[in-house]
Amino acid sequence: MLFADPDYPHVVLSFTYRGFYLELDQSTEDGLPLYAVWATHDRGCAVAVPGVISRTEAIYKAKRWVDQRLKRSAPPGSRW
Repeated sequence: MLFADPDYPHVVLSFTYRGFYLELDQSTEDGLPLYAVWATHDRGCAVAVPGVISRTEAIYKAKRWVDQRLKRSAPPGSRW
């Protein structure tokens, strides 16, 4: 199957946060900006934030996503 107009990532900001490499992707849906954040780490990558309309909200949610993953993987009794 071929797509007439493929949607390539448009990374507008990238940074490292607590060992995760976060990439903020910007696209447009019905004329409105839409942001998603990809998180890359030593075991793979995932979409941390699937889509929000604010760049600030996307960054905030991506950092919270990382914090939650690290908290879940921390040994019991640690302060992560």
